[in-house]
Amino acid sequence: MTSDQTNANAEPSSLHGTAFRPRSVEDAVAAIEKAFDYRGDVTLLLADGSRMDGYIFDRRRQADPPVLRMLTETGERCTVRYDQITLVHFSGKDTAAGRSWETWVKRYYEKKMRGEAANIHPESLDE
Repeated sequence: MTSDQTNANAEPSSLHGTAFRPRSVEDAVAAIEKAFDYRGDVTLLLADGSRMDGYIFDRRRQADPPVLRMLTETGERCTVRYDQITLVHFSGKDTAAGRSWETWVKRYYEKKMRGEAANIHPESLDE
């Protein structure tokens, strides 16, 4: 599997901007596992030249053939065979990047130490 870093400014812990070109079904499995764990939209390029943008909400590696299920930008639920995927691009913002419990606690205490108002309300995802 080859990886093309298309966004050099992406947060280091995030796959945002990265693209994978699977060379085999095994490569596709690895890329889809990353995409399934990703908390943002992905773009899939398919063997027939079509493109799908959306959120991968399910994958079935043990199916024959392996498939994933995606909620597209238009709200449609689609099933895609792994062997039809020629590119997996992490195109949407990773809404979970930098938002771990440990990061939240660290920011909370940093604000408290500076004398700023710190509260338990979450930060906006639009940042």
